[in-house]
Amino acid sequence: MIHFKNILAGIGLVATTAVCVQAVQQDDDTQRIDPEIKKTNKLVNDYNVYAIPLPETLDFAGEPVPLDNPDIRERLDRELLVNTYWQSNGLLLIKRAAKYFPIIEPILEEEGLPDDFKYLAVIESGLTQAVSPARATGFWQILRSTGRELGLEVNDNVDERYNIELSTRAACRYLKNSKENLGSWTLAAAGYNAGNAGMSRRLDQQNVNGYYDLLLGEETGRYVFRILALKQILADPERYGFNFKEEHLYEKVPSYKVKVDTVVTDFVQFAEHFGINYKILKLHNPWLREDHLNNASRKAYQIEIPKEGYYNANIGQ
Repeated sequence: MIHFKNILAGIGLVATTAVCVQAVQQDDDTQRIDPEIKKTNKLVNDYNVYAIPLPETLDFAGEPVPLDNPDIRERLDRELLVNTYWQSNGLLLIKRAAKYFPIIEPILEEEGLPDDFKYLAVIESGLTQAVSPARATGFWQILRSTGRELGLEVNDNVDERYNIELSTRAACRYLKNSKENLGSWTLAAAGYNAGNAGMSRRLDQQNVNGYYDLLLGEETGRYVFRILALKQILADPERYGFNFKEEHLYEKVPSYKVKVDTVVTDFVQFAEHFGINYKILKLHNPWLREDHLNNASRKAYQIEIPKEGYYNANIGQ
């Protein structure tokens, strides 16, 4: 009986092997007939897209996000997916954050704002000196009139919206006022996009008192969720599949400040006096909008000069 079973097992093995070989041969034949199939199979096998688990708990500026609400979960999921799989942009934000967060973070702390507001600058400008179609400018995307109201000098010769330190302090003043008027940091963040008056009007119209209960337009409705998504990704990029080494991150060139309270007639010569060229001077001081400084009021400006040894200025070549 055992011998008979062994014979049957052997027959089954041979039959199974024959089927497998036939399948492989058919697959090879198909790929020879249509090479695109092989290419497609390799693409599918080598590239995979994954759903992203949502965090169990989440907050903005210490204020909890109601993740038990299915609408809130879907909106957060959307922004996590969009920003995780926009890989080139994500890596650029990670690199820039290493350079600019050390400038922004201590200012937020000094001004009494939660650290989470650094992510607002990320979604506003991508940590670049961007200019929007509405002419909102700089890291914090401040309009000309708003900048002046917040104490910034804004004209054709000097535009302090391009000064990271000064514009960060101006944004802090705006956000603290928003928090006082609207009642929460989350609403203050949304108000940075929609305006304080607009947020107050919507709260009254819909008879609610929180951002997550408001029915809003597309841009403001996504605004806080974009901040939350970037907070998750930039705080723990490896978790979201971003791979890099410390050497890949951008670094701020060490610098010092020079006080200038006079007219400067030629920034080309001014730069050369400090061993740099005009381009490098403007890279470190984008708020200087022209090749000279009018300064009729004899205001004291702080001009940033990079320390020696970080640039090859190629002056006079």
